[in-house]
This record gives sequence, C-alpha cells and structure tokens, in this order.
Amino acid sequence: QVRLVESGGDSVQAGGSLRLSCVGSGLDYCSYDMSWYRQAPGKERELVSTIRSDGSTTYADSVLGRFTFSRDDAKKTGFLRMNSLRPEDTAMYYCTTGPLMGSFCDNAGLSNVWGQGTQVTVSS
Repeated sequence: QVRLVESGGDSVQAGGSLRLSCVGSGLDYCSYDMSWYRQAPGKERELVSTIRSDGSTTYADSVLGRFTFSRDDAKKTGFLRMNSLRPEDTAMYYCTTGPLMGSFCDNAGLSNVWGQGTQVTVSS
C-alpha cells in the first residue's frame, strides 16, 4: 500500500518561510515524480511544483523564485521550501506522485495517490 503524509504547515506572517515535507511509504524500489498542489477555499486545486525522478523541477509562475522543491529518495521524502510567503499562498497543500515505475516496484503503475494535506496560512 502506498501512503503519503504531509507535514510542516503552519500560520506565518507575510515574508516568512516554511518547509513542507511529504513522506512516502510503499515506494521501495520505485521511480516516481512528485508534485505539490494547493487548494485555497473556493478555488480549484492548482499545481505548485513538480520534481521528477531525475531531480529536475518545474514551478508555477506564482511561486517561481520563492519555492524550492527537493527530494531525499533514501527517505522517500519530498521537501517544499517556501520563502517570502504571501497571503495568496494560503491554502491546503497536498503532495502526490506520478505513476510508479520500476521492475522491482511492488506498486508499479499506481498513480493518483494523495496525502491528507497540510494547511499553510499566511497573514498580512
């Protein structure tokens, strides 16, 4: 069974920083991309950032230059470092993986697994 657990959300002042973590289980011997999404009240869920299995990253324009996505594959963990936070960054943040791949990956082919989310609130 694949499971993702997010943590690190908090309430901060504008200009502050947070580091979100996404810890995975059931991912042994798997290759996968990871993504962070966020959803603010009354808004659609939006893609924030993706880190591919090779470590390359992409970011939404709204967070480019402020957020950094990194990963520690040995710990099956992704980290989203968020600097210069703005009130518009307030949202529930979720992580997910792309399709799992690998000859020895027990859950190869599985995708669309989501964590429960972690709340980020930025006050002005």
